[in-house]
Amino acid sequence: MKQKVKNIMDDMIVPYPGLEICKDKIQEAFHILRECYSGGGKVLVCGNGGSAADSEHIVGELMKGFLLKRKICSEDSEKIKASFPDDWNYLSDNLQGTLPAFSLVSQASFLLAYINDVSHDMAFAQQVYGYGCPGDVLIGLSTSGKSKNVVNAFKIARAFGLKTIGFTSKDGGVMKELCDVAIMVPATDTYKVQEYHLPVYHVLCAMLEAEFFEE
Repeated sequence: MKQKVKNIMDDMIVPYPGLEICKDKIQEAFHILRECYSGGGKVLVCGNGGSAADSEHIVGELMKGFLLKRKICSEDSEKIKASFPDDWNYLSDNLQGTLPAFSLVSQASFLLAYINDVSHDMAFAQQVYGYGCPGDVLIGLSTSGKSKNVVNAFKIARAFGLKTIGFTSKDGGVMKELCDVAIMVPATDTYKVQEYHLPVYHVLCAMLEAEFFEE
């Protein structure tokens, strides 16, 4: 791990001393995500309620600049120039380097159809089955560790060669047994668990951005 990347974790966790116990797990999650992106993989994210909002938040931080501007590489810029020389400057200047990520909670039409027509607790699992490939990563957030639709998504991910990272409470529920890495924050009340999840995924997103886009 680059020293700058490690420093990001140390600095961002300072306001949350309770997260000291999670540092090793955060590092493990970072290594899994780094390996995924180094190999050309993508990240799928899911959760319910407030954790659904966190899922979209995570995707937003990965798909565009978070703390850095993330200029696209010169090779990609040249491809745009070759195809659209008149618009090249604008197109290149307004694209950012990306870490591919997809929110499973954002597919409203599909989710409602699957919940109505098939099963309410298999809609995330169906998307993992459809979108996921070996080497990809599934991040699932559940403040109880017992959310059945998230648990089932983890089961399908494990069956088909995806790595799994769970964000949950200090108990971990059944989810902790299905994760390659379970980040169990030191809280049990739903809102407190969610308050801890936010700095954890901000740390991971910042570390990944520094790893892949720091000049």
